[in-house]
Amino acid sequence: MSGTPTPITLNLAAPTRGARGKPPRHFVDLTPEQRVEAVTALGEQPFRAKQLATHYFTHLTADPAAMTDLPLATRDKLVGDLFPRLLTPTRTLTADGGTTVKTLWHLFDDVKVESVLMRYPNRATLCVSSQAGCGMACPFCATGQLGLTRNLSTAEIVEQVRSAGRSLADGELPGGPTRLTNLVFMGMGEPLANYKAVIETVRRLVAPVPDGFGMSARNIVVSTVGLVPAIDKLIKEGIPVTLAVSMHAPDDELRDELVPINTRWSVDETLDAAHRYFEATGRRVSIEYALIRDINDHAWRADLLGEKLNARGRGWVHCNPIPLNPTPGSKWTASDPAVEREFVGRLRAHGIPTTIRDTRGSDIDGACGQLAAEEEG
Repeated sequence: MSGTPTPITLNLAAPTRGARGKPPRHFVDLTPEQRVEAVTALGEQPFRAKQLATHYFTHLTADPAAMTDLPLATRDKLVGDLFPRLLTPTRTLTADGGTTVKTLWHLFDDVKVESVLMRYPNRATLCVSSQAGCGMACPFCATGQLGLTRNLSTAEIVEQVRSAGRSLADGELPGGPTRLTNLVFMGMGEPLANYKAVIETVRRLVAPVPDGFGMSARNIVVSTVGLVPAIDKLIKEGIPVTLAVSMHAPDDELRDELVPINTRWSVDETLDAAHRYFEATGRRVSIEYALIRDINDHAWRADLLGEKLNARGRGWVHCNPIPLNPTPGSKWTASDPAVEREFVGRLRAHGIPTTIRDTRGSDIDGACGQLAAEEEG
């Protein structure tokens, strides 16, 4: 890929599945009550649903050979009907001494998505994809330039989580066996544009075992470019996940270009919604800001961002400037380190807690969408 790509048009329409069809029904797509119904419909006793849930959410397996507490014929029938293979790993890249692992998955219809697993000394974080491609058309983003293919199902998202959890439990990353502690919806796609599947995924993540993974909602981050009605909807769920808002500019003129959804909901409308989320949940909102050289990294923009955040109160946000991970052939590139330091310093001078985002995996096309773009190219 070379030169400047043709801009992708903002796409707010629900993706049509077309010939690709709908992912097959999976155990994870069902509520605990529906799982019992599905098991009994196959002629099995209701308690088998809990056994299956325990294997999946506690032991992190859908392998019938591991389900030795079920009769052989029973497990083959249940797994064959309720656990279709949804994700196939086709490429894996590692960085940071093996503690960062990026996986390119092919879904049942050969759609491609990516996830990134990162192990730190005191936690393990998975970045998941919620859509194949993205309709938000942000010009500096690899996924945004792919356009939107389709939404992922709840099970397709959750399978990324189970696979990562299994990998950690098996000690496949350096440091010995451990468990997945944190989950961020910052992979491919706009999570709140696939609201139903994402919120159902969150419910599976936080549900106590064996009905779910038993994760803390506080360790789950749902990211958005600013779909204001969906932010307000998320408030009503009563699940205190952390909201991350991808701002990338504090002024409408520039944000209209960098984040086209801003033409629908402005900077101020987006920040107002983010503040409502904080007021309702008590969860500090994360403001994401990709620093792009000579585009949005000016000191006056840091001041403007700080002023706009403080105008809505103190202590309700944390700012994460992110050195841009450039995509091949793109005019967009990371800010000069001195400019980055100045930007951070200005935000902190306004009293905004500010932390430069760790850019692990940059040597393996860490920004989601880059591996998929390579395959499409």
